[in-house]
Amino acid sequence: MAFSHFPPPAQKKALSRLIHQHLGIETLVLFSQSVGRAHHIPTSPRIEHQQPHLMQNPPKRRKLDLGESLRRLSHDDYTIGWVCALATEAAAAMAMLDQIHPALPTHARDSNSYTLGSIGRHNIVIACLPAGIYGTTSAATVASNMFISFGSIHHLVMVGIGGGVPSASVDIRLGDVVVSIPTPCCEGVVQYDYGKAIRKGHFERTGTLNKPSTALLTAVNNVRAADLRNGSQIPVVISEMLARNPQMVETFTPPGSQRDLLFASDYEHDPAEPTCEFCDREKLLIRSTRSSDRPVVHYGLIASGNQVIKHAQTRDLLAAELNGILCFEMEAAGLMDNFPCLVIRGVSDYSDSHKNKDWQG
Repeated sequence: MAFSHFPPPAQKKALSRLIHQHLGIETLVLFSQSVGRAHHIPTSPRIEHQQPHLMQNPPKRRKLDLGESLRRLSHDDYTIGWVCALATEAAAAMAMLDQIHPALPTHARDSNSYTLGSIGRHNIVIACLPAGIYGTTSAATVASNMFISFGSIHHLVMVGIGGGVPSASVDIRLGDVVVSIPTPCCEGVVQYDYGKAIRKGHFERTGTLNKPSTALLTAVNNVRAADLRNGSQIPVVISEMLARNPQMVETFTPPGSQRDLLFASDYEHDPAEPTCEFCDREKLLIRSTRSSDRPVVHYGLIASGNQVIKHAQTRDLLAAELNGILCFEMEAAGLMDNFPCLVIRGVSDYSDSHKNKDWQG
């Protein structure tokens, strides 16, 4: 399946200059990372450039006002595509918009439902996968339909939840964020076939995927540098979003570190129990206490396939053969071949049998 509106190199270069001159696509990456924090969302377009002492009283974002636009936007005014798999992910993305725009008619062959809006000077199209229909094929269909109706989209982000891959070398916790970037072995997202892995007892890679655009990867590094300088602004972003949307507090408030439980890989959850209340605490892995409750943003490989990984030993087997992946998810591989996108995932479980929905909101 090919996208017919992939911009030529010269056009992409001009767009990159425009974005950096007017707002900086770094802002979009920061917003997306904050949505990935278990669906909590980012802050003002300038907040990542402020000093830490200013973060205590962050600037208030503009109230949404549909009447501000001097003209009705057309399909060609929208240049950023944002794809979500779950309703909670879409709700978080919508809550981040500075403005929500009136709907536009879509192509007769386009079955998607869209939310249109803007963050700073970026006009954004948000689409969610159909309820209950997930995986790489569904994601590819949604993205393909989006490009039929909005032919000027130049950058695509896929934001949502994922299953973390804790290891001795990478201390991943629930609520952390994983951002896909290329490594020496892969292009940021690696596709695998879960069924073949189970039958043959080892991982079988099923494809080579494209890496995100240079503009997005440059933005990622700039955000990364800002975090190293000032610390992650994600908690500020989350607090600001919840203050603007108090009805979201119950669903989108992080559960807290006491609900972050990592069990030994060989200890299975009792399927008769809906929660881990009665799981053996002696099987918990002891991890050092973090000095801050700020989420950590990890950069590296994301594994994408069509089935949920919820078995710790399978997780560890695949991770060992996938060159240090940081999380699993189910949609990105459907996008990367046809339109390179930036994939951002909030870690909502550990890809084991103890997974639940506590950290999905």
